[in-house]
Amino acid sequence: MTTQAHTPPAATTRGYTASKDQLLTRIRRIEGQVRGIEKMVEDDRYCIDVLTQISAIQAALDKVGLGLLDGHARHCMQHGAEEGRGDEMATELMAAVGRLMKRG
Repeated sequence: MTTQAHTPPAATTRGYTASKDQLLTRIRRIEGQVRGIEKMVEDDRYCIDVLTQISAIQAALDKVGLGLLDGHARHCMQHGAEEGRGDEMATELMAAVGRLMKRG
């Protein structure tokens, strides 16, 4: 099943626009953690240590995802509701929440 995401014009602000710098800092930190895991594997580090780092990365990604959901709910959905698309936006949000919750 293919879903189409709503893509407003490029000039539109996003729910994360106000905290974009913080978001990018978090993403770069996660990227560094992933590179660290790569080095751990190259260095033949203990499996549990690698798994612990993977768990930390998943937690960091979850935090980023929750922040994006919060911004979407407070900003994007408000604008969608003002345009008469509240139900569509709620369906889209819940689908995104469902995807974030799926693991393994």
